[in-house]
Amino acid sequence: MNEHTTTALHPAADTSATGLPVTGHATAAYAVTADGAATTGPAVPAQPLRHSARFDGTPGSVCAARGVTTRFLHRLEAEWCARVPERTAGDLHLVVSELATNAERHAGGFHRLDLTGDAQHVVVTVHDTNPVAPSFLAPDPTRVGGHGLEIVRALSREIRIARTPGGKSVGAVIDLPH
Repeated sequence: MNEHTTTALHPAADTSATGLPVTGHATAAYAVTADGAATTGPAVPAQPLRHSARFDGTPGSVCAARGVTTRFLHRLEAEWCARVPERTAGDLHLVVSELATNAERHAGGFHRLDLTGDAQHVVVTVHDTNPVAPSFLAPDPTRVGGHGLEIVRALSREIRIARTPGGKSVGAVIDLPH
């Protein structure tokens, strides 16, 4: 498994929404108080935290994807001061598990997990090599299995499906509590 994380801070020449310059180092940035006075504080990332992990389809990939998610959420809390209570973290792990398991069972395995987040939401995206879009089944409490996307839909604000050059991506947007 290969992992890659990026976080972008405001460039040195950039300006904030207030027009004040934003420093290019991570120890200080400018902010404006309600009375218009400039203050300094910790830098806020300009771009969401992004993390990618590649998988080779070996047994244990779904479990490894949950581990990647745990590390991502810890960084999101530290870098974005995101609030990720235990229940929300559990929901995110369940979404990762369901999307990765669906790709393994129905698309010949997943090869990449992308996580993107900020203080408001996390986007979980699983990439596989099968271009066929998943089927959304109607809820049926008597059916054994086939509830993965139903669970993902219930826990997510939005589901995104896209064809990619090598297959497809299935993603879910999960809001974080404020």
